[in-house]
Amino acid sequence: MISIKEYIAPKSIEEAYNLLVSNKGCTLIGGGAFLRMGAKSISLAIDLSKAGLSYVEEKEETFEIGAMTTFGDIERHKGLNKVFNNLLARSVGDIVGVQLRNLVTVGGTVYSRYGFSDPITALLVLETDVKLYKQGIIPLRDFLIKGSKERDILEAIIIKKTGRIASFQSMRNSKGDYAILNLALSMKDGSYSIAVGARPNRGILATKTMDFLKGKELSKEVLTEATDIIAEEIIFGSNTRGSEAYRRQICKVLLKRALEEVKGYDNKSED
Repeated sequence: MISIKEYIAPKSIEEAYNLLVSNKGCTLIGGGAFLRMGAKSISLAIDLSKAGLSYVEEKEETFEIGAMTTFGDIERHKGLNKVFNNLLARSVGDIVGVQLRNLVTVGGTVYSRYGFSDPITALLVLETDVKLYKQGIIPLRDFLIKGSKERDILEAIIIKKTGRIASFQSMRNSKGDYAILNLALSMKDGSYSIAVGARPNRGILATKTMDFLKGKELSKEVLTEATDIIAEEIIFGSNTRGSEAYRRQICKVLLKRALEEVKGYDNKSED
């Protein structure tokens, strides 16, 4: 269990940031669902729930999702459901149950760079930036590799509206369980973006597979070669949910399903 000595819910992100940098032993609470699963003594808990960071703002060229927006909010948002073949709602829809999805936040998941995260994998195949209060806007791909250079607060996720056709695939032992492996894919003008997560490490891009597929028609031979390439380039590991060898084979199946789904959407758009 966790114990908290002092608790503050600041009314703005500026107030939260000032508390963060002036108290070395403090902990940010951005939902707190996974924090409560561990054992930790917290001298100062800074709860971001009152800081005005729960929103989805649709602009002409982007969606901006506040860091305290829950998975449930994303799942139900009509604007997000109309783009990318409902990719984001699909990436969160099988996570445990609706009660947890109404607690877990986008910012808490992305800033923590969880390896088991389904939405991180989905966000990777879109043109996504993270907006940090102090450091500004950073591409998600870079943030996942390097993390934050200093103590900071994730303010929002920014997704560009690029008209990409997308697919999200995952393998679970049962509905609501953590993914054994997840895979997201998006395509525009014959160019693919492919990410694999829960390997069991965090999502990464399959760059060699992406390069191979660029501009190619999806014949049986191309599909077979693409699945072989991704199985070789991605580093998999073993844990209680699955072995490295099992994940490698599952990855090939998930890629094939994603490519076939995206191709199906593309054919519909041409009719």
